[in-house]
Amino acid sequence: MKGYDVTELALRNLRESLLRNSLTTIGISVGVASLVAMLALGIGLQQLAGRRLEKSGLFDTVVVTSRRDLRSFSREQEQNGPSPAESPSLTETARQKFQALPNVAEAYPDIRFITELRYQDKPHLTMVSGLPFSAKNNEAFEGLQGRFFSSDSAAEVILQKAFAEELLGKKQNASDESVNVAELAKPLLGGELTMRYAERTATPDTAQPSPGKAAGETVAGASYSVVSHEQKLIIVGVCDLDPDSMRGQLRARLFVPLKLAQNLHVMQPSDLRDTTNLVGGMPTYTTVEVRVKSPKYVPDVEDAIKKMGFNTFSIVDATKNLRRFFAVLDLFLGIFGSLALAVASIGIVNTLVMAILERRREIGIMKAIGASDADVRGLFFAEAGAMGIFGGALGVALGWTIGRVINFGTNVYLKRQHFPPEEIWSVPWWLVIGAIAFSIVVSLLSGLYPAGRAAKLDPVQALRYE
Repeated sequence: MKGYDVTELALRNLRESLLRNSLTTIGISVGVASLVAMLALGIGLQQLAGRRLEKSGLFDTVVVTSRRDLRSFSREQEQNGPSPAESPSLTETARQKFQALPNVAEAYPDIRFITELRYQDKPHLTMVSGLPFSAKNNEAFEGLQGRFFSSDSAAEVILQKAFAEELLGKKQNASDESVNVAELAKPLLGGELTMRYAERTATPDTAQPSPGKAAGETVAGASYSVVSHEQKLIIVGVCDLDPDSMRGQLRARLFVPLKLAQNLHVMQPSDLRDTTNLVGGMPTYTTVEVRVKSPKYVPDVEDAIKKMGFNTFSIVDATKNLRRFFAVLDLFLGIFGSLALAVASIGIVNTLVMAILERRREIGIMKAIGASDADVRGLFFAEAGAMGIFGGALGVALGWTIGRVINFGTNVYLKRQHFPPEEIWSVPWWLVIGAIAFSIVVSLLSGLYPAGRAAKLDPVQALRYE
């Protein structure tokens, strides 16, 4: 028999027992829908995590430290590379080398320091962080009240919500309801802060300390003095940043433009370690953050920096366990989603076995006029495959609909909790094709026993059957 004849005969047979075959097809569609819904949830959550990481500026960032700090981000880095005594310092020259690497968008130091600020003649102690101007598009500033810095060296400041509460005397207990950021910003925007900080400078050892400077110390032919300064800052924004964010600089509660922080030359812990660099006027950094043009270039940039003798860390390294978790999650979701399809396969077997009993005489006539065992087997395979195709297509549509409904309901809940909407469901094209193909394969496997049983029928016995 030709393939066209087999297909036409199979569709005709399916139409003759329309109700039973339709119920079996619906059973397949429910199984496929559960499979698609489960996997689409896992894929959606994985994409959501990836979007949040990428938007936060963490996914395309490599954090660089000097091995001289005697700290390492991993045991592998601790065992490989030069010894701390032989490794280079993290200087401005090193930062410029990072900047010049292929596929690097920018490299900037992570400047943070604890200092005293005065607001309305009241002292407050907090950590200050320098932000690059590119941080304007960071996810952390989506709910910013006020505005971002007018320039990369403006004498302006952005407050973190907790510090804004402290300035206004509204520091609350954990059990109290959180104060709205917009309400905090109104009395603060445009206000002035006075920041007091210390600068450590190097002078020739023959020079006498200037008035107002601390007693100098002589190291390697140079004197080092600590000078006290004040800097007026205008409050331009209040944001709802988490002080315990994954990114180190976001643990600060007050933010200034990075170039302003660099120009202030605030004394850093690295100044105490690498005193020789102060003589030449070259700053030394504790951490440098290298932002890559695309996350796919992060491994190459990390390798290039490691060859220079520095330690590196990126969220790509940290997400290896996260990707492993999602792989296991997708596996279990796929297994549980396939259970309904396994139950549906039993329905296919039952439907086709019943068809054999009802069509024994028909099968006998087919064999009597020349149909081979392969023709009979192919006919039942075609019927099983047709149910798999229709059930798979209907199941994908049903699974997509379920996903959209749940996604809509989730966003309604998030909106009521004052959270932005999220896309937690994703049905990529490969999942659609894979679900339909899997449905067809399961249907064909379910048709193995009925097709084999039909092919083995004795035509003489089949023709006697009433």
